[in-house]
Amino acid sequence: MNLFISAFVFCALTTGCMENTLNTPTSFKVKSADVNEHLLYPQTVKSKVVDSYFDEKVADPYRWLEDDLSQETANWVNAQNTVTANYLAQIPYRDSIKKRLSTLWNYEKVSAPFKEGEYTYFYKNDGLQNQFVLYQQKENGKADVFLDPNQFSEDGSTSLSYVSFSKDGSLAAYAISEGGSDWRKIFIIDVETKKQLEAPLENIKFSAISWYKNEGIYYSSYEKPKGSELSAKTDQHRLFYHKLGQVQKDDLVIYGDTPQQKHRYVVGRVTKDDRYLLINGAMSTSGNDLYLKDLTKPNSPLMTLRNNFDADTDLIDSEGDTLYFVTNLNAPNKKVVVVDATSPGSEHWQDLIPETEHVLSISKAGGFFFTEYMVDGISKVYQYDYEGNKVRTLALPGVGNTSSIQGREDDKTLYYSFNNYKTPPTIYSYNPENGLSEVYKKSGSTFNSDAFESKQVFFKSKDGTSVPMIITYKKGVALNGKNPTLLYAYGGFNTSLTPRYRPIDAVWMELGGIYAVANIRGGGEYGKKWHHAGIQFNKQNVFDDFIAAAEYLIAEKYTSSDYLAINGVSNGGLLVGAVMTQRPDLMQVAIPAVGVLDMLRYHKFTSGAGWAYDYGTSEQSKEMFEYLKDYSPLHNVKDGVNYPATMITTADHDDRVVPAHSFKFAAELQAKQGSHDPVLIRIETNAGHGAGIPVAKTIDLYADIYSFILFNMGMTTLEQ
Repeated sequence: MNLFISAFVFCALTTGCMENTLNTPTSFKVKSADVNEHLLYPQTVKSKVVDSYFDEKVADPYRWLEDDLSQETANWVNAQNTVTANYLAQIPYRDSIKKRLSTLWNYEKVSAPFKEGEYTYFYKNDGLQNQFVLYQQKENGKADVFLDPNQFSEDGSTSLSYVSFSKDGSLAAYAISEGGSDWRKIFIIDVETKKQLEAPLENIKFSAISWYKNEGIYYSSYEKPKGSELSAKTDQHRLFYHKLGQVQKDDLVIYGDTPQQKHRYVVGRVTKDDRYLLINGAMSTSGNDLYLKDLTKPNSPLMTLRNNFDADTDLIDSEGDTLYFVTNLNAPNKKVVVVDATSPGSEHWQDLIPETEHVLSISKAGGFFFTEYMVDGISKVYQYDYEGNKVRTLALPGVGNTSSIQGREDDKTLYYSFNNYKTPPTIYSYNPENGLSEVYKKSGSTFNSDAFESKQVFFKSKDGTSVPMIITYKKGVALNGKNPTLLYAYGGFNTSLTPRYRPIDAVWMELGGIYAVANIRGGGEYGKKWHHAGIQFNKQNVFDDFIAAAEYLIAEKYTSSDYLAINGVSNGGLLVGAVMTQRPDLMQVAIPAVGVLDMLRYHKFTSGAGWAYDYGTSEQSKEMFEYLKDYSPLHNVKDGVNYPATMITTADHDDRVVPAHSFKFAAELQAKQGSHDPVLIRIETNAGHGAGIPVAKTIDLYADIYSFILFNMGMTTLEQ
C-alpha cells in the first residue's frame, strides 16, 4: 500500500481505530520550500589545525569539537540542538507517530525465568517503563521486586547492565551504567535482605563479573583516565580480584599489570566448580589469547592455552579437569573442542562438534549443548550431549531467530524465545529429554503480524558476490517505486544481523513503509571469510554491498531514490556516512547514528584502537592511510555537492564512539551542502552509545527519525 496516495489504518491512537490519509501536494518535494530554504545553522568556527600523514597534509578545522569539556563545544551542542528541535517541531504529524510508537510499545514484556539458589528470577517491563525490573520469587510464592533500575535515577537514564550470582545464589553482584556510559559501578548485595554489603566498586569498564565461591569476584578495568572520561584513550586492561570486605584500592591485580601482559581487553572467568580461572586477553575485537590458573593451588603459575591472536576461543563449560571451548581456530565457522586442564595447550585440543558449512553459536543447559547455526542468517538449532553426539534437531515455530537455550545444568525445563521482523517474541519452554516445545509466554503486542509479509532475497554486489537481504512490508504493497523504504545494515566486526522484532520497526511498516535489512560483508553471517571480505583493504566491499542493496530495491520497484532512506548505527553509522558521500544521488534521506566518521583519528579515543583489526589505522602504513582517507566520511564531503537530507544522531555521554565524530561530520556537511536539503544533528543528553537507553528517549528518538524521513520524502499532512 502506497504511503502517499492510499488510505491506511492507524489503530490505537485513541480507544478505537481511525482511518488516516497522508496527503501530499502534486509538486511532491518539500526540500525547496521555505522550511528548508531558510534553514540557518549555527556558525561553526574553523581552526587552522593541520596534520601530516606520510608527508601529506590533512586539515582538521573542527578539531576543537573533540574537546567535550570545553564551554565552546557545549555552546555549539546547545545551538545545534535548538536548530534541530525547531525544525522537527514544525512537522505536523510527529506527535501522532510518537503516540503510535508509545501505543505499540505499551505491552507487558516478561523474560524467561532462571534459577539462582533458592529463588527463581525474571525480568519484566509493564509496558513503558524506562528500564526492565528484575523480580525474585521463591517456589510458587509472590514475585517481589529484586532490582528496579527505574529507581536508580529520576529520568531513568541509569540502567542495570549486568547481574551475577554466587554459586549458591546467596549473593549477587550487579553493575550499573549512568547516563549510558561504558564506565560501570558494581554493587554487592545479600539476596535475602537485599542489603548492600560494602561500598560499590567504581571506575569499571568492559568487565564481566565472575564469582569465586562466596568469597569475592573477578572484574576488569582500566586506570581512570586523566582529563575526559568520555574521550580519553583506554589502552591497558587489567583483571582484578576483589575479596568481599576489602577496600577496592587493595584489590589484587591478577593479570595485565606489566608491559608483557598489556592487552586492550582482559576477561576472567571461574569454572563452575571454582577449580580454574580462565583468562581471555585481546588486543582488538577479533582474536584472543587464553591462559589457565589452578585456583586450588596457592600461587599457581599461569598455563598457556593460546599465546597469539589468530583465533577467537571461549570457554563453554567444564566437568572437573575437562574443559569445553568454542573456537574458530582452523575452523572459520567455529567448532567445539575438548581438552584436559592438566595439559590445556591448543596442540592437545580434540574436536567434539566439528565445523560445518554454517556459522555456529552455542549454549549449554540441562546437561546438553545447543548449537545454533545461521543458514543465510536464519536459525537452525540442534541438541548434542557432552560426548558430541547429536540428540535431535529442534522443531522451531517458523523462519526466524531464536535466543540461546536457557537453564541450569540440572534444570528439567529450559527456555528460549523466537521472533522475526514481523513476529513479536514468544517464549517457549523446552523439555530436553523428549524435545517437545510449548508456548510459555505469548507476546502481549497488539501488532497484527498477519497483515505483513517478510521475504529473503539475494542480490549481486559490484564484484558479483551474492548477498542476502530480508524485506518486510504490509501485504498488498504495490511495487510502483513510490514506497517509503528504510534500508538498514551493519557490515563489520563479525557481527550478524538476524531477524528480530522491534516495535519501532513495526510502526514504520504500519505507516506503509518497507523495512529492508541487508546482510552485507564484514558481518559474521557466513563466518570468518565473510568478515574478512569486509575489513581493512576490503572495506569498500561493505559499501559496495550496501549500494547494491539499494539499487536492487530500486530496480525491483520497491522504492526509488526519492523514497529511500538509509540508516546504520555505530559501524553502521560509518557505512551510512561512506555511502552517502560516495553515492549522494542514491537516497533521499540519510540517518548515520553514533557513527565512526573520522577514520584518520578514530583510534585515538577511548577504546578505538581496538577496532584496528577491522579498519587498520592511518599510522599503519602510507597505503592504509590513503585507503582510509579515500572513504572516511569526514574527509570526503565535497563543497557544492547535493547531499541527501541528513539527520546525524549521537549522544553526549557516548564514550565508545565519541560524539566528536558526529560533531565534525555535521559541521562539514552544513558548510558544504549544495542543496536546500537539511543537515541536522540530534544530540541526546545524558545518554551513551545505546545500551540501557530509557524507553522514553527511544520513543522520542524514533518519532524524530521517522518524522524527519517522511517529511523530507514529501509528506506534509496526516489527516485524521
